Amino acid sequence: MSYRNRTAALASAAALAGSAVLMAAPAAHAEVVDVKYQCKTPIGDKSAVSPIDIKGVKSGSGYKITMSWQKGVSSSPVDLGKGAMSPSAVIKLGGADSGTLNVSGPANQAVVPANTPIKINDLSGTYTPKKSGKVTFTAGVLTIKALGTTTTCTPTNSPGPSLSLDVTAAGGAAGSGTQSGTDSGDALPQTGPEDSAIALGTLGGTVLLAGAAGALWLTRRHQAAARR
Repeated sequence: MSYRNRTAALASAAALAGSAVLMAAPAAHAEVVDVKYQCKTPIGDKSAVSPIDIKGVKSGSGYKITMSWQKGVSSSPVDLGKGAMSPSAVIKLGGADSGTLNVSGPANQAVVPANTPIKINDLSGTYTPKKSGKVTFTAGVLTIKALGTTTTCTPTNSPGPSLSLDVTAAGGAAGSGTQSGTDSGDALPQTGPEDSAIALGTLGGTVLLAGAAGALWLTRRHQAAARR
């Protein structure tokens, strides 16, 4: 193979290696999932469907998990004054981890009119991985406390996960899921596709530059040998 062809082949191999890294690198996956709630209220049973969104952001040695409702659930026969309602929920963990995560949020910041769907504020909690791997987060039971009463809303349609996240436990403890390729001090794989593309593009560029540097070294070596 000629020197020029060998150099071109090296550059192509470096580019392909960068592409392979981009394809193999793990990423978080989030989607909005419709959850059908059956609610036990002080005035009887009620049902409602709300799209649920769960997001994860790196926070210290753990992750801040935020759960959002896009539609209201349940209702009250009387007006709920500002600060009268206190919501909380449970998120089910799956994949490399198991158990539940409790999330909570602020009370209602405005009056909730009687007989209207109750809009739940975003609820959040801190998740600290016990095992490394891909962990799923699925909507669980929602609890609404208001005016001395408690309403419990349970998902009845076996919803799928709203978030799948590659995590690394302290010390890199292995779980049953896919192993994460980062250390605990590395950045969280972003849930947003744009941020992930930027981060992974940088990684692929590093591989490409390494290949180009090798080709340049061979070029200089070939030139030096030709002068002798």
